Amino acid sequence: MNNTKKGDSGAKLIFGNEELVSQLLRNYSGLDILKDVQAEDIEDVTDRYVPMFEEERDSDVVKRIRLRGSEKPFFLISLIEHKSRVDYNVTMQLLRYMVFIWIDYEREMKKQTGNKDIARSKSFKYPPILPVVYYEDSGRWTADMNFSERIMLRDVFGSFIPQFTYKLIQLNSYTKSELIGKQDELSLVMLINKLQDASEFKDLELPEDYLRDLSANTPDEVLEIISKVITVMLRKLKLEEREILDFTDQVRERKMGELFENFRGYDVPAVRREARAEGKAEGKAEGEITRLIKQVCKKLEKHRTETQIAEELEEDVDMVTKICGAVGKAGTHDAEAIYQILKSDGVEVQGYPCGECRDTARTDKS
Repeated sequence: MNNTKKGDSGAKLIFGNEELVSQLLRNYSGLDILKDVQAEDIEDVTDRYVPMFEEERDSDVVKRIRLRGSEKPFFLISLIEHKSRVDYNVTMQLLRYMVFIWIDYEREMKKQTGNKDIARSKSFKYPPILPVVYYEDSGRWTADMNFSERIMLRDVFGSFIPQFTYKLIQLNSYTKSELIGKQDELSLVMLINKLQDASEFKDLELPEDYLRDLSANTPDEVLEIISKVITVMLRKLKLEEREILDFTDQVRERKMGELFENFRGYDVPAVRREARAEGKAEGKAEGEITRLIKQVCKKLEKHRTETQIAEELEEDVDMVTKICGAVGKAGTHDAEAIYQILKSDGVEVQGYPCGECRDTARTDKS
């Protein structure tokens, strides 16, 4: 699954939850063999395949699904595409992933059976793999669907070129009514991720019975995911963390109908005007602390400890610790979201020394 560093996203959260993955397989894959898949049939085996990923991605996943009535597993490879432009090499990336999984499966069978030549036998079969591209961008997906289309002279050498396609789940290809008709939590997550601005959120107009059923029957862990998806959107609209919490608490309290109703009466432009006015006063301080937040996040991605980060950046360890704590709360490396959490936690960010002050202090100290 390829998140391409967009921070938190509905898709990243979807594929981290087995209940939502089971809904995707049942209701969006178009395969009858998967129509009865349940969350308990799904196992996350991502850690086993980390070496196959081409770059550090915190949302890449591989799922192993146990098909009911079958002794053999089935693999789901999911690739989330968030780039502003389409990745035309996606089929090659998927092929590498698939071959890696099949090779690993062969090794696993050799170990289980004690037969190092098991793959040479006529009866040996590799498990099926369903490669899925879940595309959330508002643009149209235009990459080739068949791997062979990436190979030169395929009209001549077609018989010798691997032929496979992937399942494309393109968010903007679903209408609102189609998603509501799915009657599952994944449909609500997708509806929210389709929204581009506050006006679309206000005008969403979801049926009362749809929201009522989801509020009553959604598992707690999926409610939490829905609240996080809404949080991401509201942060894009520049709402304060305390205001975001007020809205998302309505999700956690199973009052989703009230959430959308209350937001329709919310004056987002006024909030933005207030934010701009405050921003002029806080601009310099915010710029300094935001720069530090980004530096800390880069260090965290390299698995540095708080003490190591403070030493390498020559920053106050207490401030670094507070930033790391805010990163954990935000669940994202988005500097603006982390900055807002620091403010809501009462961390003094306006008084934090500016870059020139710190550089001067270091020079005097040396």
